[in-house]
Amino acid sequence: MRVTTRPGRRRRRLTAALAALIVVGALGISSGSASAEDGGTSDAPILGIWEVQSLNGINNNPFSPSAGKAGANYLRIGSARYADGRSTPVTGPNVRNVSNRVFNDTNVNVFSERGVSQWGFVWGQFLDHTFGLRQENGTTANIPFTSTDPLESFRNDLGVIPFVRSAAAPGTGVSNARQHVNTLTSFIDAEAVYGNTDTRLDWLRSGTVDGNPDNNSGSLLLPSNYLPRKDSRGNPAAAPTMAVDGRLLANPNKAVVAGDQRANENIALTATHTLFAREHNRIVSRLPSTISQQDKFQIARAVVIAEQQYITYNEFLPAMGVSLPAYQGYDEFLNPALSHEFATTGYRAHSQIHGELEAETNVSRYTQANLDALEAQGVEVEVDGADVAIAVPLGVGFFNPDLVPLIQLGPIMKGIGSEPEYKNEELIDNQLRSVLFKVPVSSNPTCLDGPTLPQCFNGVVDLGAIDIQRGRDHGMPSYNQMRNAFGLASKTSFTAITGETTESFPSDPLLTPGNEINDPNALDIIALFDADGNPTTVEADNAVRIVRRTTLAARLKAVYGSVSNLDAFSGMVAERHVTGSEFGELQRAIWREQFTAARDGDRFFYLNDPLQAFIRNNFGIDYRRTLAQVIAANTDIPAGDLEANVFFAPTEAAAAAGVQANSSPAGTEPTAASRFTRSNNGSNVGTGGKAATIPMNTGPRTLGRRGRRRCNEPL
Repeated sequence: MRVTTRPGRRRRRLTAALAALIVVGALGISSGSASAEDGGTSDAPILGIWEVQSLNGINNNPFSPSAGKAGANYLRIGSARYADGRSTPVTGPNVRNVSNRVFNDTNVNVFSERGVSQWGFVWGQFLDHTFGLRQENGTTANIPFTSTDPLESFRNDLGVIPFVRSAAAPGTGVSNARQHVNTLTSFIDAEAVYGNTDTRLDWLRSGTVDGNPDNNSGSLLLPSNYLPRKDSRGNPAAAPTMAVDGRLLANPNKAVVAGDQRANENIALTATHTLFAREHNRIVSRLPSTISQQDKFQIARAVVIAEQQYITYNEFLPAMGVSLPAYQGYDEFLNPALSHEFATTGYRAHSQIHGELEAETNVSRYTQANLDALEAQGVEVEVDGADVAIAVPLGVGFFNPDLVPLIQLGPIMKGIGSEPEYKNEELIDNQLRSVLFKVPVSSNPTCLDGPTLPQCFNGVVDLGAIDIQRGRDHGMPSYNQMRNAFGLASKTSFTAITGETTESFPSDPLLTPGNEINDPNALDIIALFDADGNPTTVEADNAVRIVRRTTLAARLKAVYGSVSNLDAFSGMVAERHVTGSEFGELQRAIWREQFTAARDGDRFFYLNDPLQAFIRNNFGIDYRRTLAQVIAANTDIPAGDLEANVFFAPTEAAAAAGVQANSSPAGTEPTAASRFTRSNNGSNVGTGGKAATIPMNTGPRTLGRRGRRRCNEPL
């Protein structure tokens, strides 16, 4: 797929032949529904009527069948930027040194100024594991680690920060620009719940494991109502691949199994996977016994997909302050593929990740043995009469799925929404910035957070440094080049990026003249302010803005020299936020572009899918559910104990109640049949199996009518 980029215009033209076929398609000629061989769960229509959405995204656009499918290359909005024009990453300042001077939080917590709860980053990661996973297995290119850096406070016996380049897409990187493969579909299609292959789904569904999921139960396998483990079916070697790291390396067969291989990364993610597996089974239980197990499964899957889309566009994006153009229907000319700029730069909001997950509940839930087991792992447990407060440091929650049933799903779900997430800015918690997925040294296993964190570990993995390096690995444009690719003007100074008044170091007796950038005092916090603009303290743990001895603009200038040298990621996270948003201009523009493409380029999007009205009218099951409603329906936490909008922490939830979805409201589904199966004579098959005359909702439109990227795949 070739992209023609102009300032402010990212268009993808259809070939004349493809445009003609779409016109023909509108007259009643179908390319057929997905088949099992294409990664679809079945080629049999739901209830003999409704087309099955494929697992791997094939045929979402019948006239450009590969658009958005799993295993396709990421799309480039701008031009690739390699030192040799093909594959060699551009050079720049050492990324760990950048991290120490720019991303270093120096153990100060700074929270979302709009009170967005931890559901912001938890839902964001759940979505990320639905539509993006790069193909790995490239060459080793470890990041140098400078132990003598005066701003380095961590020990690293490895001597490097491990880094492996993403594998080059076939046919790229030798005589042309290196490209990369997205192993997932680009759609919001609950892939994290179901996977994108029949083999994985067959294992996940209750019943036999014979390579064919269609002969299984309509329900997902949930022993004791929690996700299955690799050994749940007896032979862990036969279970689907799951990523393991950290504590789980010692017992990999106890990894939970889900649709996405990363489900064990942290307990909030594992718990969210569990929630939607339960939701699938809840929907199955409400369907009549007169329909087949396969139809039950497909109906429940369709509803879960619509629910996740509904929550994303009506709660998540508005909470993040991202508004989209009004929905105008499915756009068959638009390429929905995940863009490199989004996956490699724009969707990396690691600063938001909170340093711990807290849950407050009744102590009667737990035995003393439960509480002792939690404390033994470094979890903070505080009993106060009939109540207990449980705080799980981020490092303890990495690859530790046993904590989910131990703490229980309800308290975890409520706890995620109980506090604001961290502010989306340049600061990254040290549990991510220095000891990601690392196991504490045996001599100090419970020292897991705060200023003493360096004493607990002897290796460094820096997510912020990796974010920059991944951008260079994937040939990301520079900061200003990326702004231009999204129709934004270049920035000519560092203060124009950060909104500060100076990019010079102050005359300060505590700073080394001429070498301020290497002086640890440059990072000193000299003032903190709460959401009301009042001065606060580190101990109050309510700061939404901090002032350091040196400005961010000054440190960026000292590290990069010129704005033209700035890595896109470093510049993006340094931008001053747009009013009413968690993002600066660039990050917000990247999100707007991608989430618009994921909505408008998806033929099965809930506002374009008449199956949803059919399910509601015939079975009384409605996808229009908030995340709070999904939690209440699948845990023992009643709706009254949750905020109506769990994407805002309790102190902000009342104000957030008036926030409305910025896409079209989810009122009515379309009357045009965009999801249907055709009979052999080419006529549409409607409700009850009778021939219908409803035209396919993929008719011709003015090319590029909304100024977005176009699908350009040759047939």
